[in-house]
Amino acid sequence: MFRNHPQLCTGESSAAGMSRRTLLAQIGLGFGSLALSDILLADDSVKQDVPTGGALGQLHHPATAKRVIFLFQSGAPSQMDLLDYKPMLNELHGEQLPESVRRGQRLTGMSAEQASLPLVGTPFKFQQHGESGAWFSELLPFTAEVADDLCIVNSMYTEAINHGPGVLFMQTGSQFPGRPCMGSWLSYGLGSENSDLPAFVVLITKNKGGQPLYSRLWGSGFLPSEFAGTRFRSGDQPVLYLDNPPGVDRSARRNMLDALSQLHELQGNTDHDPQIEARIAEYELAYRMQSSIPDVVDLSDEPEHVFEMYGPDARDPGTFAANCLMARRLAERGVRFIQLYHQDWDHHGNLPAGIRSECQQTDQASAALIKDLKQRGMLEDTLVIWGGEFGRTNYCQGKLTADNFGRDHHPRCFSLWMAGGGVRAGKTWGATDDFSYNIVDEGVHIHDLQATILHLLGIDHERLTYRHQGRRYRLTDVHGNVVHGLLAKS
Repeated sequence: MFRNHPQLCTGESSAAGMSRRTLLAQIGLGFGSLALSDILLADDSVKQDVPTGGALGQLHHPATAKRVIFLFQSGAPSQMDLLDYKPMLNELHGEQLPESVRRGQRLTGMSAEQASLPLVGTPFKFQQHGESGAWFSELLPFTAEVADDLCIVNSMYTEAINHGPGVLFMQTGSQFPGRPCMGSWLSYGLGSENSDLPAFVVLITKNKGGQPLYSRLWGSGFLPSEFAGTRFRSGDQPVLYLDNPPGVDRSARRNMLDALSQLHELQGNTDHDPQIEARIAEYELAYRMQSSIPDVVDLSDEPEHVFEMYGPDARDPGTFAANCLMARRLAERGVRFIQLYHQDWDHHGNLPAGIRSECQQTDQASAALIKDLKQRGMLEDTLVIWGGEFGRTNYCQGKLTADNFGRDHHPRCFSLWMAGGGVRAGKTWGATDDFSYNIVDEGVHIHDLQATILHLLGIDHERLTYRHQGRRYRLTDVHGNVVHGLLAKS
């Protein structure tokens, strides 16, 4: 009966339009929800539809995805050298970018003063793969093997033209710092499926250069700090400061937390402070993680054929391949949002060698993750995303030589792919012109992508909001439309 009165997730407590479940959770010191939980435990169909500890209380519509693994390629991979095949550029190689294509559009300061803008065709061969006939560069032989599991979007676009704002835009829906990232929004709205692990985990490929990555990319912004991402590192301490300091054993840590909780309960009778509650929640999670993390990072139970599938780097903690394998293990254990970052795709120069190197590090493991999830029956409810913050130019930045060139930033079109979680497999969506410069069909803005991701998770992007400084904010701000053509069921 309450489905006819949708409730905004506003970050405020109001009885208006409150569901029975939420009302029971907030009256009588929450004892009403204890009785309800017994009923839900006896009804699996209801229990599956209720997020654990999330602010939403219930999904806005049936979800096709339960979790997200975002393989973010920081620096912006070149779309026309990987996924957006443009033979015209090879035919016109070395000729000037026509003004009829550029249309006076803005260039970055790095190439705006160049005397010429010579077009550059890709030096890499393309072929069609799978029953879908999707085009892939020779740099992506493993990804091409899973062509029919992918939904390739060649018509992404953004307003951001530099890396800092561009990465922030993709992650938080805003080019300005201070907003919660996508993983934080999902952690806040849906909660966690495993109380012993964070709902949102970040993995960064080790020993990489390129554009720096800042913690605000996985920060909670104005949401409570408990919803920020937890970074896992390679080495003896996957999570910093998780271990007990010398002289403090697990029993002493438990006594400290119990005493802290009692003090907070006394203060809560007169002064309710959500920040203190968030901090205590983080302490409690850290205590539970002392037992759960060793099991997650111990790969000794992985069979040899799994390491072979992900590639030789999978045995080296902190590599992209090892992080992909770790992402699968985290997904198995109920982590809601798993964010991988892989840097060094910013090829202003020496692109042929640079992009080949990055593909060698990422191609096999990315495809292996799809295969691994599919074999375990997890791909159907796990959304995997691969892509960067914007695209690259079809013209050369700097001097064009017979065997070398670079490409500048290009926000007007770029490519990414998605798999699983209810997306339309075996589909190439959208199109650019013959120069891979402008979108000519089915453009997908950053906010549209974010709205679609939330939709797959059972969330109406206009209704997951949080009140801050007098207004309600959301991941997509006041923009975004669900791209139903990307959905398997639309």
